[in-house]
Amino acid sequence: MRLLLDTHVALWAIAEPAKLSLRARTLLSEPDNIIAISAVTVWEIAVKHPLSGRRVGRMPVSSARALELFEAAGYELLAVTPQHAVAVEALPPLHNDPFDRMLVAQALAEPMRLVTADDQVAAYDRSIIRI
Repeated sequence: MRLLLDTHVALWAIAEPAKLSLRARTLLSEPDNIIAISAVTVWEIAVKHPLSGRRVGRMPVSSARALELFEAAGYELLAVTPQHAVAVEALPPLHNDPFDRMLVAQALAEPMRLVTADDQVAAYDRSIIRI
């Protein structure tokens, strides 16, 4: 199964594994699963990490460090394509975060199974895995 990790799940996997549920740990450790990280996740970390002290979103590592850890973990890196951008337009307005909306669009367009702990993100499609 091809899995795309939502940003918080990706960060937990590399920096705070104790926050992962048993289901998430099982999905990430299954040898047949391909784990992917979107360029959107790295971008979101780059935007929000410098603001972490102001409580915009807790980003435990910088984007550069996160990218190093994602690569060291053997995660596939997913670029953003024009087709992904177009797919965002078709999404209903269930979530206002543009990073999350792009991750949903990418997962649906590829197709991949998005792994998230966010109820609003999970509401987009039955294929999204809520952990």
